[in-house]
Amino acid sequence: MTMEDSDALGWRSVADLVGDHPDAPVALIGAGLNERSLTPGRCDLGPKAFRAVLPRFSTYDVETGAELATRVHDAGDVPLKAVSPAEAFGPVRDAVAAQGVRGLTVLIGGNNAITRPGVHGLGLTRTGLLTLDAHFDLRDTDQGLTNGNPVQALLEDGLDGRRVSQVGLAPFANTRRAHDKATAAGISVRTARDCRARGLASVVADELDRLSALVEVIYVDFDIDVIDRGQWPASPGARPGGVSVHDFFEAARVIGAHPKVRAVDLAEYDPSLEVGDLGSLTAGRWFCELLAGFGAR
Repeated sequence: MTMEDSDALGWRSVADLVGDHPDAPVALIGAGLNERSLTPGRCDLGPKAFRAVLPRFSTYDVETGAELATRVHDAGDVPLKAVSPAEAFGPVRDAVAAQGVRGLTVLIGGNNAITRPGVHGLGLTRTGLLTLDAHFDLRDTDQGLTNGNPVQALLEDGLDGRRVSQVGLAPFANTRRAHDKATAAGISVRTARDCRARGLASVVADELDRLSALVEVIYVDFDIDVIDRGQWPASPGARPGGVSVHDFFEAARVIGAHPKVRAVDLAEYDPSLEVGDLGSLTAGRWFCELLAGFGAR
């Protein structure tokens, strides 16, 4: 056995799939937007922590016998240091639009304000939005854009609420005002209890089918605070009683496999709240599941 063949000191990792691959079917973009977060934190550290953890994941899935082989073009980071959500809109939108020829674009945040420009990057008039999130993100915009109002801002931009599905909404983490807004707009609302009763992946599959009948392409916002805080401490908005991390991974694979899903984001990951690398390892596994789903298209 040669040194090249031996796995004694290493393995083929997911990081080996990511690099300067202009013809790759998947693109990765860092979007470490941090300004105007309602709870101050360091979501700007997300892209760097995410990339750093990828060598810790092999490309082999022991549960299915499948090997990840999809190459990922790393398009770098959008420069967003000390940039407001309003100022970030154009650069993030254009970064996503520039990868439009690919089957999937993955945006690593950053706070949840990256979702609005991400949707615009696919084209507002042809896109549906699925959020996995504990919160509606329907706060008023009269005080400007924040990480608490990207969905409200999209509705004001002209996105038809019937083309929005919100999954994983948590009790005592939202307001009646936001719920009433969602209902009036025609948004499909699925609570954390719905997800426990039917299974998150099943609920997500239903919502993807619903959106597919209405739109050309789908954008998915993975606000990672949808996960139970006991399993995911690295977001300020995560609460006890959220979805399980196992269900989150299963849903990510379902989403990755759907042919109309053209862009996703991972939002509200704050590495400064890490406990024993739990956050970065969860984010890395999420990416593996997303690629496994995409590979099954």
